[in-house]
Amino acid sequence: MTDILMPALSPTMEEGVLTKWHVKVGDVVKAGDVIAEIETDKATMEVEAVDEGEVLEILVAEGSEGVKVNTPIARLKDEGGAAAPAPKAEAEVARAEPAKAESAPAPAEPAKAAPAPKTEGERIFASPLARRIAAQNGVDLKSIKGTGPHGRIVRRDVEAAGKGGARPAATGAATAGIEPRKVQSLAQMGIPDGSYDLIPLDGMKKAIARRMVDSIQNVPHFPLYIDCEIDALLAARARVNALLEKSGVKVSVNDFVIKAAAMALKAVPEANASYSPEGIAMHHNADVAMAVAIEGGLITPIIFKAETKSLSQIATESKDLAKRARDRKLKPEEFQGGTFSVSNLGMFGIKAFASIINEPQGAIMSVGAGEQRPVVKDGQLAVATVMTVTLTCDHRVVDGATGARFLQAFKPLIEDPVTMLA
Repeated sequence: MTDILMPALSPTMEEGVLTKWHVKVGDVVKAGDVIAEIETDKATMEVEAVDEGEVLEILVAEGSEGVKVNTPIARLKDEGGAAAPAPKAEAEVARAEPAKAESAPAPAEPAKAAPAPKTEGERIFASPLARRIAAQNGVDLKSIKGTGPHGRIVRRDVEAAGKGGARPAATGAATAGIEPRKVQSLAQMGIPDGSYDLIPLDGMKKAIARRMVDSIQNVPHFPLYIDCEIDALLAARARVNALLEKSGVKVSVNDFVIKAAAMALKAVPEANASYSPEGIAMHHNADVAMAVAIEGGLITPIIFKAETKSLSQIATESKDLAKRARDRKLKPEEFQGGTFSVSNLGMFGIKAFASIINEPQGAIMSVGAGEQRPVVKDGQLAVATVMTVTLTCDHRVVDGATGARFLQAFKPLIEDPVTMLA
């Protein structure tokens, strides 16, 4: 027999949600077959079989939350019934560590799925966050039609139903999942019990919290600010989009920013670098990660080799990546890595801000809103559309002079975008 283990589908993944099985006991699978869907801290991904055989047991039920990486989730009977060496099981770990044996779950005992409302004998598909919010707000999931992938109920569906007065769920569910230690920690800070609703952290929130704390504590960082006039860019964008109208491609200001950042990174290669204890990694290409807000958090899909791509290519790719990011359908290789990041809050009217560095990248660019401001040109007062850009640098890699040279290369590209097309 061969155990199928809960895979680690991202560097930060410690546990996940087994959302769906594509196989059942008795099915014969071969390497490459899609056998399950797993929700990680970053995305929902399909899991492929790496071995061949007949499905002998399903050890973890659909909908199970908090399934630890490397936990057996199913068992295969090898072709011909021959025994295959299985990975180290939890029972062996218990024998090696007697002190932990009492708390170690039996490897063959199926994990209990999270409680899920039923309707006509079928499980309702909803994200863990949607379930928690529904429970805490007395919303009955059976009354909600999901708008997520494959009809799944997501947070926005629950929030909309709550405003519309959906049927109440079972009493007492509002306190499910609340950890007394966390409640007590709030009480110690003078926040009384009952004055708030506590939403438990999901995998993505935990991963973001951990990575951001590590970055802000471990990376010596500093910001650099620069203002860019973007009237010429807005005019060029209108002309480019008119030319691309028949193809259905629409270039955004952020696409121009990504292209300009990539070209500036190639002009100042010292800024396209990452710190490691072994040395400074000087990257060959400008792989620009773009921050995308998704339900429950943030993810940074990557435009690889952005310096080699046209504005229309970047626009097409960024739109596709953003859509699949929101649907949690990105592949790990599409959001892991990158040499530089761009975070744009201009569409929300944010004038200026400084982002936390996305390790191990050496810098991240924060883009504010373009707004009309008074400027002085040739000694005369005028009005221009100005956009503030902030570069947050890892001082171990990008010092002040290097960051300044990068912005000096970036600014003329943004202010005269024709130079990007030359």
